[in-house]
Amino acid sequence: MTSAGAPYPPEGLIRLLGMTRLPPLPSSEPRHSPSVRLPGRLGALVLGGALATSCAAQKGHAPVNGVDLYYEVHGSAGSSRTPLVLLHGGGSTFETSFAEILPALSMGRRVIVYDRQGHGRTADIDRPFSFQQSAEDAVGLLRTLGVSRADFMGFSNGGQIALQIALSHPEVVRKLVIESAMFSRDGADPAFWEGFDHARLEDMPAELREEYVRVAPRPADLTAMFWKSVEQMKTFQGWTPDQIRSIRAPSLVLLGDRDVIRPEHGVALYRLLPHAQLAILPDTDHRAICHPPAWLPTLIATFLDAPAT
Repeated sequence: MTSAGAPYPPEGLIRLLGMTRLPPLPSSEPRHSPSVRLPGRLGALVLGGALATSCAAQKGHAPVNGVDLYYEVHGSAGSSRTPLVLLHGGGSTFETSFAEILPALSMGRRVIVYDRQGHGRTADIDRPFSFQQSAEDAVGLLRTLGVSRADFMGFSNGGQIALQIALSHPEVVRKLVIESAMFSRDGADPAFWEGFDHARLEDMPAELREEYVRVAPRPADLTAMFWKSVEQMKTFQGWTPDQIRSIRAPSLVLLGDRDVIRPEHGVALYRLLPHAQLAILPDTDHRAICHPPAWLPTLIATFLDAPAT
């Protein structure tokens, strides 16, 4: 991240799209899970995703609104807890956004993950990316899987999709976790938005380009995915304060103190949501929040397991 008043780096806009880089691994104390030693940044991404995918109780493609969504269901099918749906960031996959917390979150509950249109293992179709359509696709997938109500956790663009789901289909939503997401263009500095006019595919982190090529059914669609993601953000208008106030679901607002999303914006979202909690992670930017401290899944699970009032 840059200091106050410094020019916004080109990669800043990529970070908000959800195209987060893996953080550098210190030479003396590499970051890894207790059971898996990371063989390097890209190796960690591939290995973490492979481990998460291999643990899925159910996986496949579901035809929803004209797109074949790749999905997986993790955790215990017999759990009495409300299922949790994870909504990944733009330009990413569910693995690049959630691989490090998926195993912990799926202990004792069903967790549904999927790659949305044109991302990861879900092929693109001839329509633009939009938050409204992504919300409809998420709800359509739940209906296909026979899930009538769920908790939703969205990172970056996925958080904005979660807000749209809560507005369009409140009956489907029990609780929300909004991670590093904005509800209006005030959520980021003006220079951030200006950066979309100068976006380049080369600014997309190499790790995510390579991950897309590794799992996508049509790797050549990478360029189209990138430009559709840029256009989705250029046309983002968000929601009014009154719309956000109308969301009745208990919500947890999560962000980093050095996030692309301004901390003041996170506080504003927290104050507008009628039943909200707020957690700002120290020394955390938009990329590091995907590689959080070990206690974060416990904090999320504690929020989800508390009675909904």
